[in-house]
Parts: sequence; structure tokens; C-alpha cells
Amino acid sequence: MFSGIDEVDWASMQHAYGPADDVPALLAGLASADPAQRERALDGMYGAVHHQGDVYACTLACIPFLFELVADPSVAERGSVVELLTSIGGIELDEDDEDELDEDEIEGAANYAMAAAAVCAGAEVFVQLLDDRDRGVRLAAPLALATLHPEPERCLGLLRKRLPVEQDEEVRLALVEAAGRLALRHDTVADAAAHWLSRLAMQEYAPGLRLAALAQLARCAPGALPVDIVPRVAALLRDLRAAHPPSGPATRAAAEAASREGAQSPTLIGQLRALQAAEAAGRGAPWAADLLRTLHGALGDRVEDRVALLADQLCSPDEGQRLDAVRMSGGLIRAWRGSYDEVVRLVGEQLAEPDPRLSEAAAHLLADIHTLAAPAADALAARVALTPERWVRQWDHGQPSLDPAVRALANVGDPRALPVLAAVLELPGVPNNLGHAVAALGPAASPLAGALRQRLAEAGRTPSEYDGATGLMDALASLRADEATPEVLRVLRGVRGPSAWHVRLSALRALGAFGPGARGAVGELETLMRGPDPRGAVDAANALYSVSGDVDAVLPVLLDGLAAEEGRDLRAAAEALGRLGGRAGVAEPRLRALLEHDELWVRVDAALALCKVSGRSTGTWPVLLAAWTQNAYVRVRVAGTLARTGAAAAGSGAAHALRAELSSVRRHNARDGGYSGTDVQEDERLLTLCRQALRHGDGRG
Repeated sequence: MFSGIDEVDWASMQHAYGPADDVPALLAGLASADPAQRERALDGMYGAVHHQGDVYACTLACIPFLFELVADPSVAERGSVVELLTSIGGIELDEDDEDELDEDEIEGAANYAMAAAAVCAGAEVFVQLLDDRDRGVRLAAPLALATLHPEPERCLGLLRKRLPVEQDEEVRLALVEAAGRLALRHDTVADAAAHWLSRLAMQEYAPGLRLAALAQLARCAPGALPVDIVPRVAALLRDLRAAHPPSGPATRAAAEAASREGAQSPTLIGQLRALQAAEAAGRGAPWAADLLRTLHGALGDRVEDRVALLADQLCSPDEGQRLDAVRMSGGLIRAWRGSYDEVVRLVGEQLAEPDPRLSEAAAHLLADIHTLAAPAADALAARVALTPERWVRQWDHGQPSLDPAVRALANVGDPRALPVLAAVLELPGVPNNLGHAVAALGPAASPLAGALRQRLAEAGRTPSEYDGATGLMDALASLRADEATPEVLRVLRGVRGPSAWHVRLSALRALGAFGPGARGAVGELETLMRGPDPRGAVDAANALYSVSGDVDAVLPVLLDGLAAEEGRDLRAAAEALGRLGGRAGVAEPRLRALLEHDELWVRVDAALALCKVSGRSTGTWPVLLAAWTQNAYVRVRVAGTLARTGAAAAGSGAAHALRAELSSVRRHNARDGGYSGTDVQEDERLLTLCRQALRHGDGRG
């Protein structure tokens, strides 16, 4: 095996972590009889040679040797090598991707193309693997064939021929998935693949296979889905539970054991495998979760169908199905707008479940969706009341944090969170998200002001200096508790070290929120405003204006801020000038000049400030509309200004953009592969502001 491997100049090549002279040892490790050595070798291949999907010269040089491994039946775990080859050769760049490449990326793109060509040239081997004795190989081969073989019509025929004789249920599902992949990649077989999938979904096949066919049909031919997709899938899930009953209480113990094993693994591959084992532990049909995720993803904006399907899943007697449903509910609510009261109520019911995976997933979801969690308020209150020992989460590093159920209860403005937060303030350590919880409760949290002041007075007297001061000041700011001015000033004067700027800014914002009630801080603010730090000067001037209303005192400092070099400083000065309104008219020329700035956010804040300073949107809306299109994250700021100024007159470009936003089912900040805990809150706020702006523009606000 590996004839010619010594003739390759591996040392002259690089992978993600340096010279590639260790690659021959990794390839040999993949052929080892020792499972631990195979795991380390596979980890090294993904971690260095194919790091995050990259293809290096050494990756290309590996391809012939990986094919040797795949073709040798004496090699164990060849399925993982098939998956590696599929990943290396399956990266496709479309014309848009190629147009956007810069010079540094051209070599990488060429490597992707050469890898695809090299793996496709050897893809005939995958045909022979469809009936391999190794189940793992048969699991990986269909997708490799669909992704890499250059003859899609032949591949579809091979998949159809193999299905009736394949006995393993999961391999049969892989064959169906491969058909969906072929249909998506090759128009020439799309109709034939969709026809076959439709037959599989309708005929008397096993429920898992029918569900897989529906999932792939939704991906490649959604128009061919049956109109009764929701009751059909619900019935299939019931049939799956009957055919593959879960093992009951053993689930949690097995999952915990697998998690412990994963935590001890020295490789990322080992940790991932243990995580998969933990997910599958005790489940009757663990692969059903992947099928449902595929189906939900393919249904896309069919929100009502997805809600109905999730509601059915959340009522399942199978804990595993309910856990999957909670997670999928999160994906749906975070990405799509819709009516979620029933789903949220059912998610709330999972808070009382003994399986911590299920109850924790429900609590985290409810915390992330903010006011949309209101239908689960009673369930949240019950959970919080029963688990006082969990109100605060302690971590090995950093500040503690509030339990997600406590956060969720506060986020919906439920007064039952008030005694909980009061008790939390008596505990050591200040949760880093306390300020957000207090702000969410609003005026109902006013009784906490005294305890917040007391804790702030203690800040700086512990080994972790001013630990928690920011959250306390944010909470006091949200309550406009101007009686806390002395405590905030003490922090402002005393904070030092790397976090000084962050804590100082929080203090200045608190004083600004206190307004005229913080007159005792005027002298301190004037001193900071005249200090050498331009960033601190603008922030101090902004706070001073809120406290004293003295335009003459702050205007020169804010005008100077418009000459700053950093975009953050320019934005702070522009935003502060906007608050002055027409009294900052002298700033108009400078703000208008910033409409040409290189940074989008500087242009946006300058345009918003101009709207307020000049009292009109002339000349600024083209900038704002361009930014609205280029970066969805500016929309909340823009819509807020339009709601206040009434600039979105009927028929204007602004009104068109606002109506288009309101008609969209997709959340403005939804993105693939990640999310923020404030995404839903920000999108719901955007919708509210768009409606207000249109009413104001029509003269009804």
C-alpha cells in the first residue's frame, strides 16, 4: 500500500499548522488496526490537512492514497475515508464565488477545482462500494457517488437498483438522500429523481424511508409534496415510535455516559463521535431527527405547516422527539416571522421534564425569544419557583449569569421575576446579565433600586475590582434611579485597568439616563469632557447634555468629535449631535460630508443625525436606503428615526422599504450557521418601528 508515497516531497508543502512532513504518518494511521490511532489520524486529516474545508497542495497529494485505503477491504472504518474524500472533492464554486475571489484566494480556488477533478476521476470506485460488506462504507458511498460521479443518470439508476436489496434501514435512507442530492445538482435527472421519491413517499414502505423521501422531495421538488404533508408526517412519526420505541429512563444515563466519554477524548473527532452517541442514546430511531431537520429546512417559509408539525412533535410521548422539536422550534422562530403562541406554550411544558437536556433546551429557547415567550409565562414561573438553587449559574471563569428560565420570565415583563432578582442581589457575585433582566421588567423593577445601589456601593472592594458594576449601573439606568448618582460617580472616579473604558462608558450612560436628577455629576462630566481622551470627551458631553441641557457647553466638543479618526468616535459624535436636533444646525455641513465616508455605519449615523438636525430627510434617504439594502442590521436604527420624524411619507422610497420589510416572512437578521440571543427581540422591534413609521408618515401617528 501507498506505493510512491516516499517520492512525494511532503516537507516542501504546508498544511494548516506548518510543514506537511507528518502527512505520511497520518495516512498510515488511517490504515492502522488500532482504533485509537485511526481516530488520531482522522482527527489530524480534518484538523490540519483539510482544515475547515481548505484544500492545500498536500491535500491534493493525499487523494491517490486515500483511494487506495477505500479500495482495500482489509482497512477498518473505510466509511470515514469515503466521507473525507467526499468533503475534499465536493466543494463547488459557482460563477459568483469566482467573481468575488481576490488574489490571495485564487490559489485556494484552483486547489478546490483540482481536488474535484481528481476525486471525480476516481469516483468509479464508489460504484463498487454500494454493496460493500462494511456497513459504514455502504452508509457513506451513496452520497459520495451523488456528489462526485460524473454520470448522474447512471448514478440514479444504481441507487434505485440498490434500494430493494439493501437490508440496513439507515443505508436505505442514505440512498434516498443521495437521490435528493443528485436532483439538486443535475437538472438532467431532477424530474426522474423527484418521480422516484414521490413513489417512495406514497407506497407501503417503512415509515423511516417514506419520511426520508418526503424530506428529499421537499428539498428538490417542493411542488410535488402532498397537500396533507403535516398529517402525513405526523402519522409517520407515530409509526416510527411504534416500530422503534425508545428505551425509556436508560436514555439519560446512556447520554450522560457518552458525554463523559467525549469530554475525556483527546481528539475533536472523538468528542464529536461521543456527542453523536449521547444524542442517539436510548432513542429508537435517532436518525429521524436528521430527516425532520432536512424537512423543516426544505419547507422554508411554509411557516404554518412547520408550526403545525412542531406542535404535533411537541406532544409526542417520545422525549427524544420532543427534544428535537424544541431545537427545531428555535431554528424556526429565530429565522421566520409567524404566529407561535401554541408552539411556545408547548415548549413551556417541557420545562417540567426530568431530562435536563429537554428542560434546559426549552429554557434557553424561551430566554432567546424575549416577549414571544409570554404564552409560557406560567410554566416559567413554576420552573423558577421550584429551582431556587439554579437561579444563578456559576462558572469556572468570568461572572456568574442568571438561569435562562429566570431571564425568560423577566424578558416577558412578568412581576413574578421581581422577588427572584431581589434574592439574587443578596447572593455573592453579580450576574453579568442582571441589567438586561431589570430593564426587561421595566418600572415594575423599581423596588430593586435600593439593593442595586447597595451592591454598586460595594463594587471595587473585592479582589475582582468593579466586577459586576456594569450590570448594576445598566440596571439603575433602566430604572432612571437618579438617587444612585453618588454610587455611579464613585465608580466613574475609581475605575482603572483594562476594563476602565467599558465600565466608564456604562457609568456615563447611567448618568445620562438619570437626566436632571444627576445634577451632582455636572462638575465631573465637565472635567471629563475637557480631558485628553476624545472618545471619553464625546461620551461625557452626551451625558452632560442629558443632565444639564446646556447645548453651548457640549456643542464644541461634539463638533470636534466629527474630526475623529476612528469610526466609532465619529458615530458617537454624530449620534449625540442628532439628540440636539435643530440646536446643532451648525453641524450640518460636517455631517453632510460624512455621508461620503468609507464606513457604512458612519454614513448611516451621519444621515440619521442630519434628519434630526435639519428636520428633513432631503439628501439623506438615498444613503439610508442603500445601507438598508447592503446591511440589514442598520434597519432598526433607520426605522426608529423614521418612526420619530414621520419622514416615511406615502409613496416615498422609505415607505416602500418599510412595507417590503413588513411583508417579508424572513427575519431581517436571520443568518445561516449562527444567531444572537437578541435576534428575535431586534426583529420584533423592527416590525413595530416599521408600523409606527408608516402610521406617522400617513399622518396617523
